Amino acid sequence: MVPAPISDAAFNEAVEKLSSLIHRADSEPNPNAMRTWASNFETTFKHLKILELEEPLERLGVIHVAGTKGKGSTCAFCERILRESGFKTGLFTSPHLLDVRERFRFDGEEVSKDLFVESFWFVYNRLRENEHIAPLPGFFRFTFLLALKMFTSQKVDVAILEVGLGGRLDATNAVEVPVVTGISSLGLDHCELLGNTIDLIAREKAGIFKATVPAFTSPQLDEAMKVLKDRAEELQIPLTVAPPLESYGIPNLQLGLRGDHQRMNASLAVALCKTWAERTGNLAHWHTAKEGGLPESYVRGLAKTCWPGRCEIVEDNVAIHDEEPSLRSTQFKFGRLQFFLDGAHSPESMEACGKWFSEAAKLEERPKDMKDRVSNQGLQAEDDGRFRRVLLFGCMPRRDPMALLPPLVNQFSQHGMSVDLAVFAPQSSSYVSISPAQVATKTDLSWQMKLQSFWETIRKSKLEADLNGPTTAPGTGTKDLLSTLEENKGGCRSIGPSSAVMVSLPATLEWLRVCAKQHPKLHIQVLVTGSLYMVGDMLRLLRH
Repeated sequence: MVPAPISDAAFNEAVEKLSSLIHRADSEPNPNAMRTWASNFETTFKHLKILELEEPLERLGVIHVAGTKGKGSTCAFCERILRESGFKTGLFTSPHLLDVRERFRFDGEEVSKDLFVESFWFVYNRLRENEHIAPLPGFFRFTFLLALKMFTSQKVDVAILEVGLGGRLDATNAVEVPVVTGISSLGLDHCELLGNTIDLIAREKAGIFKATVPAFTSPQLDEAMKVLKDRAEELQIPLTVAPPLESYGIPNLQLGLRGDHQRMNASLAVALCKTWAERTGNLAHWHTAKEGGLPESYVRGLAKTCWPGRCEIVEDNVAIHDEEPSLRSTQFKFGRLQFFLDGAHSPESMEACGKWFSEAAKLEERPKDMKDRVSNQGLQAEDDGRFRRVLLFGCMPRRDPMALLPPLVNQFSQHGMSVDLAVFAPQSSSYVSISPAQVATKTDLSWQMKLQSFWETIRKSKLEADLNGPTTAPGTGTKDLLSTLEENKGGCRSIGPSSAVMVSLPATLEWLRVCAKQHPKLHIQVLVTGSLYMVGDMLRLLRH
């Protein structure tokens, strides 16, 4: 008899219980955080023993990836490459955008509700029964243990694990013998735990290196590379900088993820997958590769990789759904309201995000035949007055907006990109709950007001520095957008010279849709960035 599928109520009950493991204090300053972190890491090994995962874990062919930016994309590339090569894959990443099950993927698909609920209660009840041996883990460590339980029970061929934070003391580092390890680009992030210099951060990331296990890295700053090399020498293991994609001699190699920075992540993924195949004796797919080239499955995998919320472009069909066909744009590839979403949340990733948006948004200014010429010949696209650019920015209070916004503004300036309006709105999701619908009855907008003030300060400073060509000045369409905002008394709380604070993301989306309908000849492009939580919330609204 086939068991009945898990009900929504049963799934939500498991999600609520999982959410209860999130410690609010984890998001607040804690002078003893490092000591607590180290203690929790040691306890992870007790949890593995309680769950009887020690032996199955030894048979799990793990690819372990740390880094500041690009580690999630690298893992996504690895997963798709090996799936295309015929292997059963398990992928563990964080955070999720819409549904907690995104953190656990089998062959590219998020885990079913049935398997999630069944596995959750097994792990939770077993750990609860043994609290006299080890206390219940916090949220992230629990999700890691849950991932291992599901990956081992489903007998995946390869488990790709993305480090949550740091490396040395991250829960995922309880895997003592991975097949291969990798470090993506390093930068300054989570400094309160990892250290406020690049060499200290590199030391934490290098903590995933293991004796007898080969390691790869993306190109790094000299200070970071020295630390990685020193640690590899201590362990007497090879540390190799992943060869660039161009070294494989494949013309017009396509990637499924947008942005020039993804080529570096893809090259790291190729190196990791090749070494995984060599060390596990799974080289059959390499017979299709020409000398010095890549197997066909690797080429397919790179081209088919998807990673939502990272350099993703979404058209908002609602804005044009009820318009006459004659009013719809035929000159442009997309409709009149277009979202560019990227969960960048570090200075380095904000710089890459700004470059991507500047290039991608300008490319949309041309009809299809002209786009090819712009892309191939690097022609400078010119704004014909129909485009309006909006920055929708949000970051957590623990982040420093004065470190995040300048790299973005600098990229806009370097690429001649005009932003007509910056908008700041509170996000619904947070690191203190994973419930899908967290609606506050009264929202405190003080943080958004601070972000607005920071933006106006940065913009004014940039204008004064760019007297000969102030590309960051409010675009010609600022008045169009502001006039619509001034009419939106309920949704807007503060209007500045080139910015606004909105009461919520739904109110922001409603205003943008009103703009699109009131100005049918305009093409509004919205960059959503600063936080993966913000990106996830916007994707949820757009997909409703």
